[in-house]
Amino acid sequence: MEDVEHLPSWLLTQTAGYAGRMVSARFADVGARGYHYRVLSSLAMKGPASQADLGRRVGIHLSDMVKALNEMAAAGFIRRVPNPDDRRRNIIMITDQGRARTEQLARQAGSIQDELLEPLDRAEREQLTTLLTKLYRYHRMQESAPPPME
Repeated sequence: MEDVEHLPSWLLTQTAGYAGRMVSARFADVGARGYHYRVLSSLAMKGPASQADLGRRVGIHLSDMVKALNEMAAAGFIRRVPNPDDRRRNIIMITDQGRARTEQLARQAGSIQDELLEPLDRAEREQLTTLLTKLYRYHRMQESAPPPME
């Protein structure tokens, strides 16, 4: 029998909890939330999107997406424009102020990564990122795969 503190699932869960608390605290230091950075960086890198598509793109549930977009619109970081194909829906666009905020949050995210991964050297950080990406992609594909036929 293996000690629970040596199980990868336990280690990932504990580290993820610590990382989540760190991200929340460090983004709060600059008046932001982690999902602000996810949304703004997605808009900056991939362009405008409908609210639903943007939520899927960044992995934020629709109800949380509305709150995030309202916060960012009030701060002038994004704007909603009517979708020309369906005037009942909006397209979300980043503003110039939002681009500047994205750059600020990117610096903060880099600082968070450095703090989180402090005990690892550069090669270990790259290896960890590669392995976590492999696990993430595998399990994401498993969740989206249709159930097996019986």
